[in-house]
Amino acid sequence: MANRTDPAAKSIRGTNPQNLVEKILRSKIYQNTYWKEQCFGLTAETLVDKAMELEYLGGTYGGNRKPTPFMCLVMKMLQIQPEKEIVIEFIKNEDYKYVRVLGAFYLRLTGSDIDVYRYLEPLYNDYRKLRRKLPDGQFSLTHVDEVIDELLTKDYSCDVALPRIKKRWTLESNGALEPRRSALEEDFEEEEEKEENEQPADDGLEDGAYEKDYYRGRSPTRERDRDRRRDSHRHRDRDYDRDYDRDRGRGRDRDRDRDRDRYRMREEREYGREREGRERERRDRDRDRERGRRRSHSRSRSRSRDRRDRKRHARSSMSPSSRRHEDGGASREEPKKKKEKKEKKDDGTDHPDPEIAEANKLRAALGLKPLRP
Repeated sequence: MANRTDPAAKSIRGTNPQNLVEKILRSKIYQNTYWKEQCFGLTAETLVDKAMELEYLGGTYGGNRKPTPFMCLVMKMLQIQPEKEIVIEFIKNEDYKYVRVLGAFYLRLTGSDIDVYRYLEPLYNDYRKLRRKLPDGQFSLTHVDEVIDELLTKDYSCDVALPRIKKRWTLESNGALEPRRSALEEDFEEEEEKEENEQPADDGLEDGAYEKDYYRGRSPTRERDRDRRRDSHRHRDRDYDRDYDRDRGRGRDRDRDRDRDRYRMREEREYGREREGRERERRDRDRDRERGRRRSHSRSRSRSRDRRDRKRHARSSMSPSSRRHEDGGASREEPKKKKEKKEKKDDGTDHPDPEIAEANKLRAALGLKPLRP
């Protein structure tokens, strides 16, 4: 099948070389159009032509995480497993930078720790620009040495988990690797040689100047002037410290007064807020009391209105005879009341003079006529 690893390929780190890429990314690569059309039937010789056509590097991009052609070619190299010499030629190719990065990425996945450091560290001196496709589909600018540093120091690159490698200082302590030599080390050595050649002449001049300064400094007048200047500086420092302490004390008092005023203002605001709350509660109570009084007054008015309505309804529902009888009884009772009122007035008990009124009461009790004024 097109996705099957070459039967002659060796296992890498105890597993199938294609398993170095996660299963999800692997399945996306198998379903990609570039893999089906451009990577079908490629060999180690024809893969170079496809690598020369690369225009950017990257892992996956877009909402459905499409793999880039760079990742498809990495997967094809894992499938056919080219020889080590071909991979090293990819890395040493200086004409096509993406071919170099493709070989370095494949060697980082499949090579040993010593080979990774030996063949990738020289690429730190390659500062050519590269285009990198980001997960959101945009492009960013990077350089070859930055990609190599990512391969040597990071755990992930282009959405692929990189195999763990030993630290360089561990390999150096075991003697497996020599200490790394920088490309600028020769320039540093030349600069050090120039400095060493110029140093003897400078030492002679410095010794003569030191002797002159030494003998000149032993003059008693200069020492006295130096002591005087030192004392003046000391007094000036003492005055400065005293002024500083005074200003600091004033600033502390000012801060204390400010805090006291702020505290007093806060208390006044709180007291005013409490007083407003009490006044609001009192107004609410008065309003509730007035509302209850109005409600009771309206209730009593409604009761009296209902009572009148009932009487009117009962009167209207009575028969004419009973209504006449009631009116006749009322007409008979009215003369009696008038007569009683007249008798009360005739007995003289309501006289304005209290003595005459008292005497009229006695006479009324004996059945005599009241006294006339």
